[in-house]
Amino acid sequence: MKKFTISVFVLALSVFSVYAQKKPIFEIQGNRGARGLMPENTIPSMIKALENGATTLKMEVVISKDKQVVVSQEPYFNHAISISPNGEEITLKNEKKFNIYKMDYEEVKHFDVGSKPNPRFPQQEKFRVEKPLLGNLIDKVELFVSKKKRMAKPHYNIETKLIRKGDGEFQPSPAEYVELVMDIIKAKKLEGRVTIHSFDIRSLQYLHEKYPHIPTSLGIDEKEDFENNIKALGFNPTIYSPYLPLVGKGLVDKCHAAGIKIIPWTVNTLKDFSYVKNLGVDGIVTDYPNLITEMK
Repeated sequence: MKKFTISVFVLALSVFSVYAQKKPIFEIQGNRGARGLMPENTIPSMIKALENGATTLKMEVVISKDKQVVVSQEPYFNHAISISPNGEEITLKNEKKFNIYKMDYEEVKHFDVGSKPNPRFPQQEKFRVEKPLLGNLIDKVELFVSKKKRMAKPHYNIETKLIRKGDGEFQPSPAEYVELVMDIIKAKKLEGRVTIHSFDIRSLQYLHEKYPHIPTSLGIDEKEDFENNIKALGFNPTIYSPYLPLVGKGLVDKCHAAGIKIIPWTVNTLKDFSYVKNLGVDGIVTDYPNLITEMK
């Protein structure tokens, strides 16, 4: 009996050892869902990303006048993808006039952000679709996944999209912004499957202070020393997320030495994917999760 007990213990220890050494999941973040294939930051785009192998849904959120959390890249209606409800032309010159922070969501939802051809993404399907509320998007995604027997529940990488010097005009204060987002996350019980991403260090600093258990991702779009960026932030984020051209072996090594994951954006070709994968990055943000998962 004693011999049997020891054998069982050894077997259990071996299984635990294999499990503990299991290679971390390489993160495929579908940028704004699958922006290369569907209108960005919409529910169909998120579903498409999951169907094509994304493990994480990357999206940006802004705040409406009535304090709703809206999934959108900009806090206004981008002229390149938007059609106004009354047919008024949205141009580069006047797009900021269509300020979501000055509109209730009831008005926001009547803008069409899916029918206008996007020359940057010619493969995009075109159809009428609105900017969704974050809570509604999560509900639809979770319902979709629940009906798929072999599909793992996704992670959500949610970006607070603050405009520099835009407080009070295009967005609330960073503290209020974060609290509105966290209200949704807590209500949907997603604290174990969410990362908050931002290029605005104020929102990450507030989140880290108030919700230290929530993973953070620091977005980087300018050439600046890694050490300076971390010093300005004041703590080590969970993820360092630089623009693809800024990524090299030295940066990857610095991140890993500091215990920080590195996930670059936006990796849209197999050549670029192969390059950063060989550097040892922990994942990628891509507009085309279908291409990447084919190679992976």
